[in-house]
Amino acid sequence: MSSTESDPLAARYGRTRRNRRRELTILIAAGLAFAVVLVSWVVWAGLDGQQAAVQATDTSHVVRNDERSVEVNWTLSVPAGETTACAVKALDDDFTVVGWKVVEIPASDRPLRSLTETVRTARDAATGLISSCWLT
Repeated sequence: MSSTESDPLAARYGRTRRNRRRELTILIAAGLAFAVVLVSWVVWAGLDGQQAAVQATDTSHVVRNDERSVEVNWTLSVPAGETTACAVKALDDDFTVVGWKVVEIPASDRPLRSLTETVRTARDAATGLISSCWLT
C-alpha cells in the first residue's frame, strides 16, 4: 500500500498527523495538571503536619456493675504544656454506649502520663475505653 492510499484510510479512522499532535498536546496538558495537583497536595499535607499530636492508649478497665460504673485506665501522650480533653465511654455486651464522660486534663510538664477515670453507667457495662482525645 502506498502513502497516497493510506492517507485517506488514516483520515477515515482519525489517525492523521494533526490528530496525533492534538492527542500529544492533550496528554502533556493532563500530565502537567496531574503534577500541579500532586505538588499542591504534598505542600498542603506537609504544612498540615505541624500540629501537635495527641495519642491515647487504653491500658485496662475495671467493671463495677454493682456500683453502675467502669474505671478506665489509659496512657496519654501529648506535648508538654498543652491542655487536653478526652472522651471516656462505657459499652455493654452489644457495644451500645451505656456511659460517657468528657474529662478535662490540665497541662503538665510531662509528655507521657498514666490516667484513670470512672464513668457512671445507665446499665451494666462490659468494657470501658477512650473514645478520642483532643487539644483544648
